[in-house]
Amino acid sequence: MQNTAETGPADPVDVTPLLDDPHAAYATLRASGPVHRITGPDGQPAWLVTRYDDVRAALADPRLSLDKRHAAPGGYRGFALPPALDANLLNMDPPDHTRVRRLVVRAFTPGRVEALRAPVRRVADDLLDAVEPAGRADLIADYAGHLPIIVICDLLGVPRADRRDFRAWTDRLITPDPSRPELMKQTIGDLLAYFTGLIATKRAHPGDDLLSELIAVRDAPDDAPDGPPDGTPDGAPDGSAATGGDRLSEDELTSLAFLILFGGYENTVHLVGNAVLALLDHPEQLRALRRNPAELSNAVEEFMRFDSPAPLAIRRFPREDLDIGGVRVPAGDCVLLSVGSANRDEVRFPDADRLDLARDLSGHLALGHGIHYCLGAPLARMETAVALAALVERFPGLRLDVPRESLTHRRTLRARGLISLPVTW
Repeated sequence: MQNTAETGPADPVDVTPLLDDPHAAYATLRASGPVHRITGPDGQPAWLVTRYDDVRAALADPRLSLDKRHAAPGGYRGFALPPALDANLLNMDPPDHTRVRRLVVRAFTPGRVEALRAPVRRVADDLLDAVEPAGRADLIADYAGHLPIIVICDLLGVPRADRRDFRAWTDRLITPDPSRPELMKQTIGDLLAYFTGLIATKRAHPGDDLLSELIAVRDAPDDAPDGPPDGTPDGAPDGSAATGGDRLSEDELTSLAFLILFGGYENTVHLVGNAVLALLDHPEQLRALRRNPAELSNAVEEFMRFDSPAPLAIRRFPREDLDIGGVRVPAGDCVLLSVGSANRDEVRFPDADRLDLARDLSGHLALGHGIHYCLGAPLARMETAVALAALVERFPGLRLDVPRESLTHRRTLRARGLISLPVTW
């Protein structure tokens, strides 16, 4: 693989190794240079940033925009989402990003998330009760794939009867079938129709759920008092204060619901599956965790670092020509920041390819950095910790039920997750 030391028509590096053995491939890229020209997931050229210091700096650089309007003409395409699903935080810069994030961040405060811990444990135990008599299960299909969709649907107020559709829709978006492009269009249409109908229902019959709360924010009269409807103090964790002008457009409301569902489901499925496999691959670490379950919180951080479920941060576009790692990147080009590679950078994390549940994990980038730090980070941490605690406690004899070499991951640069994880106990 070659490093591109300057802008120009250099041939992009082959991304196939990143699909086959990403950690080894990223190590090769880091060794040969900080920034590389590749063909991105949408088939268009992109710049791939691989080293920790460069990725961390770029994540917080306001000159790198998430707004697709800053993409060069004829360049980045990405998902073809309708406006009602595309007006979300992954496409926003301040001040819109600040306004919209402020309105939803209250749902993911540590206190609110902690209140969900006991209900999430009940869901985890119910799922394990269902598979325990068989003595074996596919932990992706039977456990990791169910837990987050139940939790996020409860949070949003999605009826239980609709959850099977949600899981099918999100799975199709994660791994689209290139031979059937019409399925992607149909799935997006189904999601839009569903959310439009659900919002109408919640408007008529509000519930005690996040979507009803967001609708109340959207529909509040202009002279409504400042501050959140639940009576918590004004201001987000970043110190910004709510103002009477904070409102959501209808597209932003629908897009937020879509983003919370999609982000809350996909990453947690992959994180739980990757964490279980990492423990089974490192039995000494599994034994240490069983001896000291209080270390689970730190262990979750190490699982995120060791095998990040979202290897690439959301794409960015330079507002102006700028240098990243000594490489000149033109304004409007697509920039991909590999947090998966950064989290295995030996300069920042010595012996980075070794799972070490006791290591100092301050500064890992699996959840981002800066103003776009993952909105649902507290929920993802809690869900993963609960899912692993239940599994480790219930099944002390947990082990793989298939040869290790038969396990496969999804072949995509966007996500790092197992297709299945058959285990027995």
